[in-house]
Amino acid sequence: MNRTIIITGGAAGIGRCIVEHFARQGDNVYFIDNNPEDTQAEIRRMHDEGWKVTGVAGDVADKQTLEDFARLVLDEHPEGIHCLINNACLMHGGILQGCDYDDFLYILRVGVAAPYMLARLFKDHFQGLGSIVNISSTRAFQSQPNTESYTAAKGGITALTHALAVSLAGVARVNSIAPGWIDTGRYHDDNYTPDYSEADLLQHPSGRVGEPADIVRAVEFLCDERNSFINGENITVDGGMSRLMVYHNDCGWTYQP
Repeated sequence: MNRTIIITGGAAGIGRCIVEHFARQGDNVYFIDNNPEDTQAEIRRMHDEGWKVTGVAGDVADKQTLEDFARLVLDEHPEGIHCLINNACLMHGGILQGCDYDDFLYILRVGVAAPYMLARLFKDHFQGLGSIVNISSTRAFQSQPNTESYTAAKGGITALTHALAVSLAGVARVNSIAPGWIDTGRYHDDNYTPDYSEADLLQHPSGRVGEPADIVRAVEFLCDERNSFINGENITVDGGMSRLMVYHNDCGWTYQP
């Protein structure tokens, strides 16, 4: 059975890889993205492949945009949807520079309020037991300096995940995925060539940098109804990086305050 899949931030990066995966399977895919040029480019790519993809250029931080997007989907599929994948978010600095009060609130609207609103808009329209997958980040659990806006959004979406899982019991299972270092370059630039140092690879216990397909496979797993006993959970996909404990003078690293 072909499913109806909803994806935010679907024109580039991990979101684009998710769009292409489900479209390749023959699912009906709807995505929204705030970049009109990338959105049109993705629509052209998908249509050239003959895949069933509808893309909308819009800002998920805007309530009316979300309502219009949901109405478009449900007008075309009144029987409902199967999966909602909340991927959209963006970096906008933090307390040291580049992020004032309005900037901070905007990131939270994109990264937390929009997933909540979309869950609310679609909660009565899931076919069978639906699936909501929220894309979090390992930054929800550890940080670099000046990342407060993104980190807060990812912490918020991780907590929202288990709250929704309880509230939507019997309607949709709700899980999140926390990517680590995922090289999305090829999904922004078709001519991209990776360039890693040996240390980039070996700092990961898995011995490599992540790829968008690593996240897509986890998304597919959580969208599969056979895995419905996984609910309210966060799955970290980071090559083991966040489990590597490094102290001063470990692994050739010296702390220089």
